[in-house]
Amino acid sequence: MNFVEEMRWRGMIQDLMPGTEEQLQKEMTTAYLGIDPTADSLHIGHLVGVMGLKHLQRCGHKPLALIGGATGMIGDPSGKSQERNLLDETTIKHNQECIKKQLARFIDFDSDLPNKAELVNNYDWMKKYSFLEFIRDIGKHITVNYMMAKDSVKKRIAGEAKEGMSFTEFSYQLVQGCDFLELYQSHNCKLQIGGSDQWGNITTGTELIRRKLSGEAFALTWSLITKADGGKFGKTESGNIWLDPERTSPYAFYQFWFNCSDEDSEKYIKIFTVLEKEEIDVLIADHRLEPHQRIIQKRLAEEITVMVHGREQYDAAVEASQILFGKGTAETLRKLDEKMLLTIFEGVPQGEIAHNQLAAGISIVDFLETTGVCTSKGEARRSLKENSILINKERTTENHTVSATDLLNNKHILVQKGKKNYFLIIGI
Repeated sequence: MNFVEEMRWRGMIQDLMPGTEEQLQKEMTTAYLGIDPTADSLHIGHLVGVMGLKHLQRCGHKPLALIGGATGMIGDPSGKSQERNLLDETTIKHNQECIKKQLARFIDFDSDLPNKAELVNNYDWMKKYSFLEFIRDIGKHITVNYMMAKDSVKKRIAGEAKEGMSFTEFSYQLVQGCDFLELYQSHNCKLQIGGSDQWGNITTGTELIRRKLSGEAFALTWSLITKADGGKFGKTESGNIWLDPERTSPYAFYQFWFNCSDEDSEKYIKIFTVLEKEEIDVLIADHRLEPHQRIIQKRLAEEITVMVHGREQYDAAVEASQILFGKGTAETLRKLDEKMLLTIFEGVPQGEIAHNQLAAGISIVDFLETTGVCTSKGEARRSLKENSILINKERTTENHTVSATDLLNNKHILVQKGKKNYFLIIGI
């Protein structure tokens, strides 16, 4: 497979240094992607780069994932108006281990193949430099004029940020350039890939390799992902969509992809899956004939959720979705653990019922009034006569007595009034 062609049809190339495609066709090439270790989990904003590494390995090349332990202590000015928080070594090491586990779901670190992935941390070589050694061995090869010409530097100095730009951040491109130089020498790494906001930093590395070693290195970047409505990709009202299930549940992760717009889904299914072009073309054509079926969204959500969380969590997320949208059964509901239940019904009205009332048993009419599902006993009786009340997904009548056996996970009762009105009642 031709890596550049693969990335191109998937819409994952913005800038490509001359000679890159020829290098990749000539031999197995080692390429690296820098990953910011400021958290102990990747989020979906990292996934374009991770998929870049995955496609690289699928095409027979060797991926390096570089954890920015040293650069994480400095802060990258690219695309930012403020310096970021600096991390200590212990935190970075913890974050590195967590990130490697997530990357292992995408790229192969463990086989005996010559193109198996490796994870490196730039702190391992940057910590050996003294300041004098760095400005002598690295700084003298790149002029201030060259560094000032970078867009990321010009924007900050031009006054987009009131506090300006510290020398620490100004030196960032030299540190990143040093990474490329180190990997070129130690791993024969000839290509760096990254988002388009990294072009200036990446080309500083290729220039450093040229000036210091008379070597030839290459660069490939992709456009930063945007949403059709202008919103920021990967951001929701509750923040980032994380790969760590403790930060973003598999259900919420699945729902993010399932709820993408038609336009975004057509773009995302090329970027975030390994489906072949012919299959994607068929999916897009079928979807356009019946957009209400959400064919692309379903397949996109399946592919990426299985890749990140596994088939079992994907199946649970689909079942959970059916519960919310009216197709789930009482049996399916009872399978949910408390965390999944609360995730699905986050934001629905809640009520309370005392455990001693449940132990004694309470009539359904009194239960509906006590918990606030209905405003009065009269409304409760009318709703029951209309068969519009469901307790834990089972339709109920006026003869029903609500008891402790109705509790889900010994704590909650799910009440549905009509098709779309849910209430989560908590036993206290």
